[in-house]
Amino acid sequence: MKALYTVLFCVLLLACGDKKVEDNTTYLPASNGNLNTISIVADNMVWEGEVGEKIRNIFAAPLNGLPTEEPIFNMRQIPTQVFDGFAARSRIVLKIEKGNIEATTKIVHEAFAKPQTVAVVGGKSDKDIIAQLEENKAKIIDAFTKEEVKEKQRRIKLSLLDDTAMENKLGITINMPSAYRISKADDNFFWVRKNLSNTKTMELMFYEVPFETISIGDSTIVDIVKMRDEITKSKIPGEDGIYMAVEDAYAPSMFKTIIDNKPAYEVRGMWIMKGFTMAGPFITYAIEDKINNRYLIADGYVYAPSLEKRDYIFELESIIKSITIN
Repeated sequence: MKALYTVLFCVLLLACGDKKVEDNTTYLPASNGNLNTISIVADNMVWEGEVGEKIRNIFAAPLNGLPTEEPIFNMRQIPTQVFDGFAARSRIVLKIEKGNIEATTKIVHEAFAKPQTVAVVGGKSDKDIIAQLEENKAKIIDAFTKEEVKEKQRRIKLSLLDDTAMENKLGITINMPSAYRISKADDNFFWVRKNLSNTKTMELMFYEVPFETISIGDSTIVDIVKMRDEITKSKIPGEDGIYMAVEDAYAPSMFKTIIDNKPAYEVRGMWIMKGFTMAGPFITYAIEDKINNRYLIADGYVYAPSLEKRDYIFELESIIKSITIN
């Protein structure tokens, strides 16, 4: 009898456990969409009015550090009444809600699909919604960018380069697509390349510098540009004295960011070849590594004349942001 009670108790316990799992599990379809494309959910009148104009001014503004104007994001508008089913599975969504509601901005994850980031901006009037967009634009752009970097990194992981030697030398791990190759390994400097065609390329440089190389304050960006120019001139020079340098006529921009939970500087600008007609955009990260008393430098640049370059720079950014310091 005691054994029978034990069996019955176990059966009841398992049944309760199954119910609990079933009640708390939400099954979501996979999200979809091209990288860096926002689905704007808004009524046609809202999209065609002042709110739509503000959305375009914010999210389709030119991205910093490119030689020609390319938008931060591409956009496609979806009328509210048809935002359902497949249309609701977009990976990044900006949903505009106008009605008898308080002005608000919310960022929600995995609302209709997975992975997904939805920014919901609402208000009683166009003025309220525009104010919310202006106040929260940086937060929304950051949330969308993080979602897209995460998706790009997921795709990169499908086929990775064996870069064990570089990782061991620099004390890092990084996810590098197998389409790249290590062209130069010189002490603690690594030059990694991917051919887009016979002449067009995407390239990365990885190296380390002592903390004192980059000062904190007004001269930070000056120090980073000087450091980059010294590296490109000494490590990847061309023939007959030709070398790469940061373009003086195009002032680079600097931002503070976080990589591997560590403070980092992000610099975007243009490079040129001194003595030859070549140019393109670059993105440099200086990642603070206090334990090893250094900055880890990860730099990506593109040479692709006549081609749009936003998505190439975005790929380099996504690779660099996969770095973890051991």
